[in-house]
Amino acid sequence: MTVIVRDFRPSDAEAWTRARRASVPWMVATPEQVVHDLAHAHPDRHYRLLVAEEDGEIIATAQAGIAHESPEPGQGYFTPQTLPGRTHRGAGSLLLRTAEEHLADVGARVLYAWVLDNPESLEFARKRGYEPKRSAHFQRLDLAGGTLPPRQELPVGVELRPGSDFADDPRRLFEADAEVTADEPGDITSELDDYEDWLTNVWRHPAFDQGLTSVALVDGKVAAFSAATTDGVRTYLSAKIGTLREYRGRGLAKLAKNDSLHRARAAGYTDAYTSNDTGNGPMLAVNAWFGYEICATEVRHVRTL
Repeated sequence: MTVIVRDFRPSDAEAWTRARRASVPWMVATPEQVVHDLAHAHPDRHYRLLVAEEDGEIIATAQAGIAHESPEPGQGYFTPQTLPGRTHRGAGSLLLRTAEEHLADVGARVLYAWVLDNPESLEFARKRGYEPKRSAHFQRLDLAGGTLPPRQELPVGVELRPGSDFADDPRRLFEADAEVTADEPGDITSELDDYEDWLTNVWRHPAFDQGLTSVALVDGKVAAFSAATTDGVRTYLSAKIGTLREYRGRGLAKLAKNDSLHRARAAGYTDAYTSNDTGNGPMLAVNAWFGYEICATEVRHVRTL
């Protein structure tokens, strides 16, 4: 059997989605999403989608690009996933080599990759010169069979509204997202300063659910939000939760997330996922309060090219 690596084609969208869902079920994956991401990627991102085929079947996928929103140039990323039971065929190595060559050609100096926290994956990364850095826990909440915390009475001056209420002018949400993103801990810092790109790749993204996104306002001003992405069927993912600096410490993001989860369950979603840095004790505690349980862990690795 022969394994080859090639670029993604739009006709691969269904097979790509099946492979991603099998490899990382805690992430939202849809055919519309993968096609949109490739078609609308910012040119400075140098975004490339790769597939590994074995006798015509897609057995592994990869995303590679440059973190163009980072103030530090030359930071590349690579996210490979191989179908369970289809490892040891050379697909991962071929994908990695192809991605590294592509990223080096477009100016990457360092390369970051998320690796599942299991002995086989960690050893694969180690043998290829990647060093482990920070890690993140993925967590799952059973929306269908679990119990959500009851809705709480809102403090005076606080209101909760769905993101869709801002459809006529979402700039306020862009500004809130930019502030929260700038304060996020991570190996790669980001600065959101391109409103039009944000509209295309966040606000109008096929997986982003404006109606299930919850926004907390204080005296009419955006103070916190819980952004939701979904597959349109059963899987709900908390894409980002944040509070603007002047409103932190009031539990507003928690209120927004609870509101979003209640509405997601009412809409028929059965599985809710989220992820947090393993060192983010406060957020892990909040998710435990909601009833989330850790279902997987990934370790970010880095290599200088």
